Amino acid sequence: MSRQIFFPRTVVPLVFCVVFLLSFFFAAYFLSRGHGHPAAGVAYGPVSDPKEYANIAVSYIYDGDTIKLANGERVRFLGIDTPESSENKKLLRDAARSGQDVRDILRMGHVAAEYTRSLLRGRRVRLEFDIEKRDKYGRLLAYVYRVDDDLFINEDIIRQGYAYPMTIPPNVRHADEFRKFFREARKAGRGLWQGQSFQDQK
Repeated sequence: MSRQIFFPRTVVPLVFCVVFLLSFFFAAYFLSRGHGHPAAGVAYGPVSDPKEYANIAVSYIYDGDTIKLANGERVRFLGIDTPESSENKKLLRDAARSGQDVRDILRMGHVAAEYTRSLLRGRRVRLEFDIEKRDKYGRLLAYVYRVDDDLFINEDIIRQGYAYPMTIPPNVRHADEFRKFFREARKAGRGLWQGQSFQDQK
């Protein structure tokens, strides 16, 4: 005769509670990895009030083309792409596509990130938006201007040779200018292209 096993009524709810808490903590851990993912405590949705971004402090600079604002929002610079400065999947994709060694890409990424820090550390910015205002990670997509002198940061970075042009429709407002500045920077050997020789590309 088989013996039936009975659990106290408090055990089953306790097990469900433990499973739920573990799931929550694991989800929070994985969402927190990588600066492309939403930051805790920030509600990501439509940009309800663009005036909020007319004069706001930069609180952190992740790399050459991504910053964090004082309100917790992360901003990806539109129209440009600086080399990766940390090991991630995009770094491997860029290395496979370009044939460059990952160490060379990382070295260039650190140089580009330091240039952006020299422009924006401790500064205030205003943002201008294009058609799409957020990417799939919840980051704001913006053209960034320094408040005190109205320096167009996206343009300056690519003009000085620290970024490639990257156009993703429908955000194409400055695409032609950025491609032009990129060619000029490489031809002049500015920034990352110092000491390298490139043919002018139309």
